Amino acid sequence: MMGRFAGWLKNNADGFFALLIAATVGLLGVLDVLGTGEINAAILLTLALLAATLLRDRKTASNALADLSAVRLVNGPEVGRVHAEAHHETEQWMFKGGTGTYLRAVTLKECVESARRAKRPLRVQIEIIDPANESLCNEYAQYRSSLAPGPDRTGETWTLDRTRKESFATILAACWYRQRFAFLKIEVGLSKVMTTFRWDISSVWVIMTQEDPSAPAILFEKGRPHYRAYSRELVASFEQTRHVDIARAKELRLSDEPTVEEARKLFALLDLDLPGSFTDRDVTDLVRRALRPKNPYW
Repeated sequence: MMGRFAGWLKNNADGFFALLIAATVGLLGVLDVLGTGEINAAILLTLALLAATLLRDRKTASNALADLSAVRLVNGPEVGRVHAEAHHETEQWMFKGGTGTYLRAVTLKECVESARRAKRPLRVQIEIIDPANESLCNEYAQYRSSLAPGPDRTGETWTLDRTRKESFATILAACWYRQRFAFLKIEVGLSKVMTTFRWDISSVWVIMTQEDPSAPAILFEKGRPHYRAYSRELVASFEQTRHVDIARAKELRLSDEPTVEEARKLFALLDLDLPGSFTDRDVTDLVRRALRPKNPYW
């Protein structure tokens, strides 16, 4: 009992003593023990303590509101607007997700264009599932199909072949953009596990979304513990992936519209031979996905 009272008193000392002084002075005034001057001084002291209490409470409320504003929940088209704002001035972009479809459709293009206009360097870290891991890609395709059977917003269904093409396309896009912007440092890691979330980290925000476009996104502001924690998470996760040696792509200059032969040579240079089942038509489709992807979300 005394312990609880001591804890309460510690948190409410200023208000308690203000009330105690007011009651004591009031009682002494009724008993005519104190003079007018002493009573006025006591009143001023009580008011000062009350003011300190109000200021403390205001600061506590302000801190609580700031903590709440550091985490936002957004839905639908607003998610796209948040991404657009994040692309505008960022100096880095870290991504962890499935195959990087939206990354190719919007993020890479907008981040590179913004950095080029400002003549500033841009660092991009990409973690996607390994297209050479057939069982993992099949598991991912089944997961995506289970969320929404039938075609998605691109008009396609999720299959093993599509999943592998999307991941290969992200690697090709990374090499293509790297050759066209000298101040772009881009890294690609291939994961042996799938995630049901998509993580995007800019210089200002952590944006967590799900593969289901109808699900809300969660935003964490820079400067808050969550931002730093999730940044560390993506760095640690990336270190456990199979890294693609993008530097090898310098040996092959990719055309504005890479040919089938160029695409095959590129993946051979990167030690990522395309599946033997991929025909020239499949490779042409892969190149289209890399450079002219459809936005699957908004």
